[in-house]
Amino acid sequence: MNFVDVLEKLSNANGVTGREDQVRNLMKEYMAPYVDEVSEDKLGNLIAFKKGKKADAPTVMIAAHMDEVGLMVKNIKKKGFLQFTKIGGIDDRVLLAQKVVVHTDKGSLFGVVGSKPVHIQNEVERKKVIEADKLFIDVGAKDKEEAERMGVQVGDVVSFDTTFARLSDTVVLGKAFDDRVGCAVLIEVLKRLPEVDCNVYAVGTIQEEVGLRGATIAAFQIKPDLGIALDASVSGDTPGVSEGEAPAKMGAGPVVTVADAGLIAHPKVLRLLIDSAKQNSIGYQLETGVRGATDAARIALSRDGVPSGVVSTPARYIHSPAAILDVEDAKKSVELVVAAIVNASKHF
Repeated sequence: MNFVDVLEKLSNANGVTGREDQVRNLMKEYMAPYVDEVSEDKLGNLIAFKKGKKADAPTVMIAAHMDEVGLMVKNIKKKGFLQFTKIGGIDDRVLLAQKVVVHTDKGSLFGVVGSKPVHIQNEVERKKVIEADKLFIDVGAKDKEEAERMGVQVGDVVSFDTTFARLSDTVVLGKAFDDRVGCAVLIEVLKRLPEVDCNVYAVGTIQEEVGLRGATIAAFQIKPDLGIALDASVSGDTPGVSEGEAPAKMGAGPVVTVADAGLIAHPKVLRLLIDSAKQNSIGYQLETGVRGATDAARIALSRDGVPSGVVSTPARYIHSPAAILDVEDAKKSVELVVAAIVNASKHF
């Protein structure tokens, strides 16, 4: 299966934070042929291990989070409408009228996010963003009892109903590219990685979107000497975005984080990534000042500290129902991470 096919499968899978099972099962299947062992920890992180050639070589942890932002049912109204809470950072402005899937024990239910109709809103209401707690999900139930018979329960997760699509030779659209693109890169890195001195742990982490939780416990178990998070980054090449706000651009290669809200990249890791890019003629972009954080922020603080960095693929409209990215950027991310792991024993 080629890289785009893997990305498509991962993007279409449901993995709202705390319910990453579908993604984990796919990743286990795709990673197993290229590693010595695959296991799951008690909370659901997927940990793959590839043994290095030298026992005294550094241990490298590369991580991509399996979860996606979404919604969760918090109440079923008398008339059958579902109130929800947001899981992860979602802008209220992108929710209205979105098609969604409610994942119940009885199977998937399709629905739409609704609100008071615009035709009967007053002038003040029409000018305001409708907040999430004023919205609801309509699954077509006539009342609460029917919704419950359909399988809806408080706590059911809700994902966006978006199907992967190819827009051009290299540009694709899909759900949850943050961070299914990182997951696809992680798998492809294992596929392409030659025998190296380092012991390599490739981790699909859980619950990144609500506090980087999976990476925290995975790094504690692994005790790596070097950590690299694989993620998606904001592509600032759309109208209304200044270069200072988001300098990364789609089509210009992988993004190497210098600093974000959770991490100042360790100088040795930054040097490793930049040197590896230059030695292999891989175009790259540097990024700083981003308000978000990645799994690297928690890997870095594990035990007595882990030098860590981030390699991201630029994508438009992340944390929304549909995002867009250039597959060539993701493939270059793979090349960069493979080169960095090959060179890691020279730096650590």
